Amino acid sequence: MGWPVAAVLTWIFIVAGSLFLIVGGIGILRFPDFYSRIHPAGITDTMGAWLVLVGLMFASSSILVTIKLVMLLIFLSITSPLSGHALAKAAFMRGLKPMLGRDLAQEAEDD
Repeated sequence: MGWPVAAVLTWIFIVAGSLFLIVGGIGILRFPDFYSRIHPAGITDTMGAWLVLVGLMFASSSILVTIKLVMLLIFLSITSPLSGHALAKAAFMRGLKPMLGRDLAQEAEDD
């Protein structure tokens, strides 16, 4: 008859995470400069991966697997923001300037 609650939650979280991953991938391709591309990359790292992993937790029948997935979530929540910040800081220190004002408007006109 009806689906178990865990199966429904599994599919909801995995589909939502997949949508975040797809939208983030499109954002990486569409955004004009390096600094604005860091944002969708962070979205895919955090929200997309988080939702997929939570969905996998609901699908898991083993407590050991769930604990490993929680550890992976903790690892991602620490490393994803740090990697985005390190990339932006390294690019800025190397002299890469963000697109502002006229540069951004010119890029939009060229497309």
